[in-house]
Amino acid sequence: MISPVIFIFSLLLSYSHAVQDFCVGDLTAPESPVGYSCKNPANVTADDFVFTGLGVPANTSNSNKAGVIPAFAPQFPGINGLGISFARADFAVGGAIPLHSHPGGSEVVLVAEGTIFAGFISSTSNKVYTKTLKKGDIMVFPQGLLHFQVNTGPSPATVFVSFSSATPGAQLLPLALFQNDLPTAVIAATTSLDIAEIKKLKAILGGTG
Repeated sequence: MISPVIFIFSLLLSYSHAVQDFCVGDLTAPESPVGYSCKNPANVTADDFVFTGLGVPANTSNSNKAGVIPAFAPQFPGINGLGISFARADFAVGGAIPLHSHPGGSEVVLVAEGTIFAGFISSTSNKVYTKTLKKGDIMVFPQGLLHFQVNTGPSPATVFVSFSSATPGAQLLPLALFQNDLPTAVIAATTSLDIAEIKKLKAILGGTG
């Protein structure tokens, strides 16, 4: 008897989801782990479903020589609840996006201009998968795995990125390690890095401890 009840309950949930065409994010409300609450449909306009920020390059005047323009739910409320998002990344010559992960979704990159050396690290064997990508090439980075992109070409590079989440999140490994208040001695003990080097990196990235 329990199985039919569960089936009917699941069917009703699916039907409820199907009759709601969209859930434009209400950016005045707090964001939850599953996204934003829905904006009143009476206040939804076509502008909620359009993002116009990817037509210009991201700022690459920084230490990484790379920049990202996100079109996630906070910037593009029309994708709230749809399980998708987009971004543009630009790289000056020698620019790189450091090792990072997206806990909320997988990533696919499309190289629009230039040459990118990209890769990710598996979580089971720490095997590294890398590839040099040219214009028109696509590469996928599975959800939660550490990955990177480096411009190895002689000219600036641009990639367009899609995610399997409206809020994929991002954690950059250098910032996670050194832009915090975790005591230097603890980082040294857990990473085998030299204390002097840890202090140097904390000073550069704004960490304390």
